[in-house]
Amino acid sequence: MIRELAMRTAVCVSLALALPAAGMAADAREELRIRTASGAVHAFRIELAISPEAQARGLMYRETLEDTQGMLFHWRGSRERTMWMKNTFIPLDMLFVRGNGIIAHIHERAVPLSTRAIRSRGPVRAVLELRGGIVKKLGIRKGDRVLHRLLGR
Repeated sequence: MIRELAMRTAVCVSLALALPAAGMAADAREELRIRTASGAVHAFRIELAISPEAQARGLMYRETLEDTQGMLFHWRGSRERTMWMKNTFIPLDMLFVRGNGIIAHIHERAVPLSTRAIRSRGPVRAVLELRGGIVKKLGIRKGDRVLHRLLGR
């Protein structure tokens, strides 16, 4: 009985340690859409980063990110935000989003592993990270709207 309990505990601890490395650091997975000025709507399957732990980890250590995937960092209040690419292996497009869902600033193709500060250039409520190059590919621009339950849909 004790040996079985010890083995179950070891398995649980191993799984708990493996999950973040496998990309399960976010708080939840949901759908998010972006509506461009031309009327096009692009859907993404995103992970939410709301807890401090999920925000600290972000997309670090990931080796791949599909064109339709991303991560939404969301905070309760709007203020200037700063991001970086420490321990992030893939280039990212960062969309800095106001509380009403309007994209205030876009930083395209952030350099992997860089510790250079990437600033929002004004108060924002959220940052959406997408695969590097997807913003240009889909024609997403400043002023377009992010449609999600946390952003004043």
